[in-house]
Amino acid sequence: MSEFYKDQSLYLEKKKNVSVNTARSYLVMKRAIDIIGSFCGLVVLSILFVIIALLIKFEDPKGKVFFKQLRVGKDGKEFYMYKFRSMASDAEDRLKELLALNEVSGAMFKMKDDPRVTKVGKFIRKTSLDELPQLFNVLKGDMSLVGPRPPLPREVAEYSNYDNQRLLVVPGCTGLWQVNGRSNVGFSEMVELDLEYISKRNIVIDLKIIIKTITILFGSKDAY
Repeated sequence: MSEFYKDQSLYLEKKKNVSVNTARSYLVMKRAIDIIGSFCGLVVLSILFVIIALLIKFEDPKGKVFFKQLRVGKDGKEFYMYKFRSMASDAEDRLKELLALNEVSGAMFKMKDDPRVTKVGKFIRKTSLDELPQLFNVLKGDMSLVGPRPPLPREVAEYSNYDNQRLLVVPGCTGLWQVNGRSNVGFSEMVELDLEYISKRNIVIDLKIIIKTITILFGSKDAY
């Protein structure tokens, strides 16, 4: 058992804030939906993948189409999450210069007019199209269609024991945070929404979140 899991077991035994649905029937159905949904999504959206890739390359021929970033998943396990590249190639190097301009509280960085974002990047971030490559992560099993967003290692380093409860389940492409304000929701509110999902999650809730995500996918005013 990992040190992370030991710490969380002791903490939850004492705090008892979150009761995680680990029913085998639910987990099997959830994984089946993830596999079918991600595979169908990749097939149906394949042409869109090509169009976005060409636009990214046209704007920045030297840059990569896809961007992979180390994230933290269930029980603190790290994995690479994939996205369409929406920022300049040196975005991570320039982050330190912008940390003082962070527009959300807590262990998370968000900036509405981030100068590192490209022109194509602004569009695909606004419509959440930059997130589509995460369907590969879902197919691999690193992520689920629905769950808490996987944080960066540097963010987890600032987590309290309470915040760490977000890592008790497989992270997702979408969740209560994304369909309830997204970038307008602060870190503490995001944690509360994630813990609410973890304590109540079931197939019906997952399907409702997926449907709501699809309806607000294009033209979201809260994405940046």
